[in-house]
This record gives sequence, C-alpha cells and structure tokens, in this order.
Amino acid sequence: MSERISLSQVVVGQEEERLVLEVLRSGMLAQGPMVARLEAAFAQLTGTAHAVAVSSGTVALVAALQALGIGPGDEVVTSPLTFGATLNAILQVGATARFADVGDDLTMDPAELARALDRPVRAVLPVHLYGYPADMGAIGPLAAAAGAAVVEDAAQAVGASIDGRRAGSFGTGCFSLYATKNVTTGEGGVVTTDDAGVAARIRLLRGQGMRDRYAYEAVGHNYRMTDLQAAVGVPQLARLDRITDQRQANARLLTEGLAGLPGIVLPPSAPGREHVFHLYTIRVTSASPLERAELMAHLDRRGVESAVIYPRAVYDYPCYRDHPGVSLDPCPRAEALAGEVLSLPVRPGLTHLDLGRIVDAVTEAFSPRSFRLQPLAAAGGSSTVSRVSSASRS
Repeated sequence: MSERISLSQVVVGQEEERLVLEVLRSGMLAQGPMVARLEAAFAQLTGTAHAVAVSSGTVALVAALQALGIGPGDEVVTSPLTFGATLNAILQVGATARFADVGDDLTMDPAELARALDRPVRAVLPVHLYGYPADMGAIGPLAAAAGAAVVEDAAQAVGASIDGRRAGSFGTGCFSLYATKNVTTGEGGVVTTDDAGVAARIRLLRGQGMRDRYAYEAVGHNYRMTDLQAAVGVPQLARLDRITDQRQANARLLTEGLAGLPGIVLPPSAPGREHVFHLYTIRVTSASPLERAELMAHLDRRGVESAVIYPRAVYDYPCYRDHPGVSLDPCPRAEALAGEVLSLPVRPGLTHLDLGRIVDAVTEAFSPRSFRLQPLAAAGGSSTVSRVSSASRS
C-alpha cells in the first residue's frame, strides 16, 4: 500500500542542525545573537524598519495590540474566518472584538469592513488566510480614514505580497513560526513595523518591562524567543524563495488537475495578490454531487489526508457567544464558507507522483468511471504524474 500523503510535514536540514549545535556550544541558549539574526532577516524580507521576535504568533498579536495602546473600551474589527488565536488576542488585551464578513476569497471583504466602521474603532485586524493576502489596497485606506490602526494577522502568509509589497508591511504585521508554518521555529512569532515606538514598546514588554536589567519601566511579560528556536528559523528564511516556489508549483499542478470538477471552487487568485499556499484550500459547494464529508472519507481511503480549516466562524462557539467582549455581528458568508472549505496537501517534498495521487483521488470520488487517468512525464523525465485527460471529461 502506498504511503499516506500528509497535509503537513516538518522538515529541517543540515544547516538548521549546524546552527542549533552552534547555539548549544555557545552557552547562550536564551534570547541572544541568533534571535537578532532572525529579526534582521524578517525586517529585510518584509521591507520594514523593525522586526521583533517573540514566543508565538498569538503573542505577536497580543504584543502588537498592547504596543498600540489598545485595551478595555476599545473595539477591534477582524475576520470571522480565522484561527481562535486572532480572537483570543483581542480578548486578552481587554478589547471588544467585532467582525467584518468575508468575500468569496475567504478574506475580509472591504465593503463589509466599510459597514463595520460606522462607529469608532481603534484597530482593523485583517487575516491573510491560508497564505492568501487580504485586499490591503482597499482595507488600508478604509482603516486610515476611520483613524484605526492596521494589525495584520499574517500568521500563515510569510512571503506573501500585495502589488509587490510584502504582507506585514501595511501596518503592524504579526507572523507565526509554529511547527507547520512555511517557516518554523517550532514555536515562535515575529512582529514587523515601521514605527520605532511600537517596536521599542514590544521589546520592553517581552522582557518583563525592563529596558535595562532590574530597571522596570512597564508591567511586562516574558514574550521572548530563544536562540535555539531562532537557529531553526534562520536557515529557512534564507531559502524561503525556494520553499514558496515549491508550494506554488505544487498548487499549479493541483489546480490544473482539479479544474472543472462540478461544484468545486479552487483557491482564489487576483492580480497583484501573491498566494504562498500555506494551505491549498478548495470549496465543496452545494453544486457538488458529493458532500464534503463524503469526499474526505474517499480521500482517507485513498491515503490522502485532508482537513477542514476552519469548521465554523470563529465566534460560533459557546465560550465566545457568551463572552461580553465579543460583538456578534452577523457574518452569514463566513458561516456558509466554513461549511465548504477543505484543505489538501500542497507542502514541499511532495513528488509529482504524490500530486498525481491527490488529483486522482479527488477526481475518482466524483466519477470513478468517467475519468481516464494518464501518466505525464515530470520535469527531467525522472518521474510521472497522473493527470486527468480533458478529453475524458464529458
């Protein structure tokens, strides 16, 4: 039986091992020069003046909001289709979370944001979902006109861009370096900004409120990243272009193979918005002859992992519905799309044969007898990929 194709796979190489050993032998295991290297690389990547490493992507969001002075009595508008960390961060600083519904591209709809800005808002927190950046060209000006700060949840979008400008450079950017992200340190996060005051405040907060040892200037926290963690991330940032190229190439093959299936909507694409495919997420709509659960069960039988990310709008849980800090703005589009999304493997390391298996498994689920699978030569002729013959789709 063929090996199961997993949705994600943590891969570290010899350079990561070398740098981790370098840190271990240095005796400097906590925040130190390796963290500084990671920060410099992130600032260069995003084109921002400052990058501050912290202990997780959630902490990046919390620290960004705190550094901007957002707290009790303030309102933050965010996307309803996101991981719980986005909402948790808003609630952790004591602010009230409101929501602007998403569009067909699964990110914050600027028209819905405009409606949500009908009363004072301290920050707008768009989410770059699955590696696809939100429409910052429209969101940024709306926030500016409302006098609201922009905090980007770029946890899944390292390297993504909008009209040539990197995600994380449109306001205060917040990245996650969790184990399954395109760049990982195991756990970790980074905040990017052009505002020297915001960067200085986050550096103060992450070190227990001390600028100098035992000279406390603020009520702080331990938000620090270790040099051991940074040593894993530094080499990956250096090869991010290759990582992104692999994900995008895999996504192109999946898109070519899955195009035209009834009721299936493929990942969004718009001019100027570069998708880095943290996840390859399709939609199984009501026009599909298959229920999403049926497709998932078929893929599981064929040894292809899939996942629903995310199964509900983020507020649609008792712990949030009953929370005084959550304003339940109606977001029918997000609620409907959460019932359609399905993520397929797109990670680096997938072979052409793996990608062919994914395409075969999906297409066979729709019509096992009407899809004739043909082998095509892969690059260099060293392997093959099963692809769907367009002539057989009748």
